Amino acid sequence: MMRPIFWIAFSLAMLDAVAQAGPVRVVTEETAYSYLKDGKVSGPATEVVDATLKRAGLGDYQIGMYPWARAYDMALQDPGVLVYLIARTSEREALFRWVGEILRIDYHFYKLRERDDIQVPDLNAAKAYRVGVLRDDVRHQYLQSNGFEKIVVTAHNSDNFKRLLHGQVDLVPMPERDMIALCEEAGLDPGEVQRVFTPNTSTQLYMAYSRQTDDDIVLRTQAAFEQLQADGTVADLMAGHH
Repeated sequence: MMRPIFWIAFSLAMLDAVAQAGPVRVVTEETAYSYLKDGKVSGPATEVVDATLKRAGLGDYQIGMYPWARAYDMALQDPGVLVYLIARTSEREALFRWVGEILRIDYHFYKLRERDDIQVPDLNAAKAYRVGVLRDDVRHQYLQSNGFEKIVVTAHNSDNFKRLLHGQVDLVPMPERDMIALCEEAGLDPGEVQRVFTPNTSTQLYMAYSRQTDDDIVLRTQAAFEQLQADGTVADLMAGHH
């Protein structure tokens, strides 16, 4: 009779451990790689996260879309939160548990083409202009650490872009794909916006867990991501191939 009792106790202990771990909460912001479509969070980066969590056997999760500062704060403070796309920087290294690199991008400074008065031969020259950024985003942190003082902060990329169009900021640092998507959304010819300078820094964008997340969940997700990267699934999904 000992064995069934032992197994029941063991099973209950395992169930308890799973219950304590709780379902993963996934958070992101609106970008060219993660966006709402028919009321559902979609986009190539979202598909990578979906595929990873399914491969890891973590099917019980919800994806929420928030302003970046809110998504970042949730991943910083709460256990069991997976955030994407988050830039991996030395300042953030110890704050999160990094699962895998979804893509690498370059940010470019853009201005309106008609603004002939704006000249940006180098990063230092950009300090003379009002630069629009997202609150607590890697670009916000990068500009602050490089001594920029004319920083105008918003909660959403689309607000940032509107400020550029209305002359409330002079420059916005964005990846090319985001800029093209925002132009299309606004019904604007992308030729109306001009790339003026690209800092010499590529940014690695990851999915990462909050520090307090259960070890088993983190390790399973990392292993699943590595498998999907190795078999080419990550690259295929990011390129829009299914």
